[in-house]
Amino acid sequence: MKSWPWFRIALASALLAAIAVAVAFRDQMDPAALEAWIAGFGITAPLVFVIVYALASVLFLPGMVMTLAGGALFGPVWGTLINLFGATLGATAAFLVARYLGADWISRRLGGRLKDLVTGVEAEGWRFVAFVRLVPLFPYNLLNYALGLTRIRLLAYVIATFVFMAPGAFAYTYVGYAGRQAIAGGEAAIQTGLIALALLAAVAFLPRLVKRLRVPAEWLTAQELARELAEDPAPVVLDVRSPQEFTGELGHLEGALNLPLDQLADRLHELPTDRPLVLVCHTDRRSRAAAKLLHARGFHDLRIVRRGMTAWRAAEGSRPDAG
Repeated sequence: MKSWPWFRIALASALLAAIAVAVAFRDQMDPAALEAWIAGFGITAPLVFVIVYALASVLFLPGMVMTLAGGALFGPVWGTLINLFGATLGATAAFLVARYLGADWISRRLGGRLKDLVTGVEAEGWRFVAFVRLVPLFPYNLLNYALGLTRIRLLAYVIATFVFMAPGAFAYTYVGYAGRQAIAGGEAAIQTGLIALALLAAVAFLPRLVKRLRVPAEWLTAQELARELAEDPAPVVLDVRSPQEFTGELGHLEGALNLPLDQLADRLHELPTDRPLVLVCHTDRRSRAAAKLLHARGFHDLRIVRRGMTAWRAAEGSRPDAG
């Protein structure tokens, strides 16, 4: 208990109680009553809405209701911005609560696959946040807390959350706006409804597009690569730089295969298939391109060294095998 002082325990207990009450009454949320109540604040309604949206996110209340209400109240443009600010503020609050209350305690008890998962999330950093915001694999409210248990940097988390939630926020805000237009009637209601349907279709297709663009490889830090190379059997290091770079200033890793990216497709037969492949280049741009090529050709156990040889030299210093 030494690592969890009484204040943290009290705060966690109060939060859990508030979440339990909110979840118990979540089915009683009335979107129409919520809109009327928010509208009653007049010029300060956007600020009140952002605060309410943030609290709803922290307390596991349905964000979709809030987003639709934001579209109905403030229109497609301002509604999207207000929804994004509210959702991002709530996501940040939940992230910070989880980090303050439990990150240290949980990190000391992580093991096995869970530890590997957290390590992988931290290695990808903002890219992972971007992916899960665009492709909602996990519930939004739960994800906010879960990411707070990792060591992803706060600023990267906030920016990625705001930017990559924008497509979905705009689509569902527009649906809320279209609903209000439909109730009001008029010739524009049908056109607005069709646009809303088109936006929903685009958002539904987005996960498939993102999965195609995402690098099909696990990320490694230079320190993690050093540990893996010390194991038996060690992974195969594939250096996709040019021969001149391979023997240049940064040198190379002992035993690495040098298959330049522009030759890789024609030299796949030189790669072993019984061990993981660790891709390295000057930073990681060419490694990502190589990972996509290899994955398309049937190689699936792939890792990329983040920032490549630059990070390796910065972390490990000059090695005698460097060329």
